[in-house]
Amino acid sequence: MSSVANMTNTITPADYLNPNLPKGLDLHRIPIIEATPNSVKGFGWLVDDPAECKVEITRWPAQGWRPVDTDSGDEGGTTEGIFSSEWKGEILYGSNEAVGGHYILGYGIDPHEASELKENSPSKILMWHANYHPDGGQLFFPIDKRPYLVPVALPGDDIRPDNFICFLLDGSQGLYIHANIWHEGVFAINGKQRFLDRQGAVHARISVDFAREFGCLLEISLEDLKV
Repeated sequence: MSSVANMTNTITPADYLNPNLPKGLDLHRIPIIEATPNSVKGFGWLVDDPAECKVEITRWPAQGWRPVDTDSGDEGGTTEGIFSSEWKGEILYGSNEAVGGHYILGYGIDPHEASELKENSPSKILMWHANYHPDGGQLFFPIDKRPYLVPVALPGDDIRPDNFICFLLDGSQGLYIHANIWHEGVFAINGKQRFLDRQGAVHARISVDFAREFGCLLEISLEDLKV
């Protein structure tokens, strides 16, 4: 999760658990699309058995005209663990054991009014950040077999809010996404939900901060979901 790039093309990470978002942000609603073999093409694929899902690892790029040897540059391997997505009151938290990450994934109401102490059923998710991994793909496979959401966009650094969609999965399958696919983890619709997460061990992360770059939050409406 990001702030502003400096002259060396690095990012000073934001505080994932206290993003200190500006007030008065617009909302940009993104469409919810049922995840099917056809709808996820280009983003990745649906997974029935995580044991059969191999994570793609991106070969280290050559620095000049000499190519990287074909038996090298992609040997960093993968890491895996439990990704937990949990509503605490009006705030959706995520934790990823595979990379030691802890985040606020979204809010059920205006972030400046959201509280862990209010046990309201969320009617929407307001999302402030997304990222992609250039070093490899990523698998999310549900341990708790309930419907869940995965917001995504196709590759490209000139990303905009209207490039995003949100896949709805019924909990019987996982979702694998390719390297460079924009995403923000996996979202429980209510309560707590656990997933097997498997991804490239290098864990390079490229970020977008919708609040600061576009003055908005992405809105995922939960009102019409029959779950």
